Amino acid sequence: MNHPDRPAGRVLSEAEAEAEAARLIAEGYSQTSHTVPLATFYKDPNPAPTVGTAPPQAQPGRTPMSQGATDASVLMLAGGGAVSMVSVSGGILMYLSQYADPVVCGVVLGAPTFVVLALCRLARRAKEVVQAAPPVIHNHYEGTVVQDNTEINTHTRGVIARTTNRFDG
Repeated sequence: MNHPDRPAGRVLSEAEAEAEAARLIAEGYSQTSHTVPLATFYKDPNPAPTVGTAPPQAQPGRTPMSQGATDASVLMLAGGGAVSMVSVSGGILMYLSQYADPVVCGVVLGAPTFVVLALCRLARRAKEVVQAAPPVIHNHYEGTVVQDNTEINTHTRGVIARTTNRFDG
């Protein structure tokens, strides 16, 4: 910042620069200075409130996502890394051997991909089966409880069906 008495663009000499620095420091620490306050910062010792009306601020790292989206993105990152490692190793193998057949390398290095895809599909089907299972029901009773287990045995025979029901109680 230029002093009002000095024209813009003029370079200060060493002595003038030291005098200007001393003047600015003295002005900053003077109690009568009305342009620059003595304290340049203040830290509030009270803890910040945990709940407030301010909108949430973006945090460093991954953006907020649902658990399913997070799982899918991690799976995609892992799959991409695995494919990259297999591809790079296959390329290095073909380059270094100079005799490698690209078709054979493709079959050998591509086979694990099909195994992984099959295992992923099997895991997805198993997850669907577990989710489709009926829920476990727990009943809680107070007082006298009577439990009746009646079995019905059915036997059907003959060309013209004749059914016999027998109740075991």
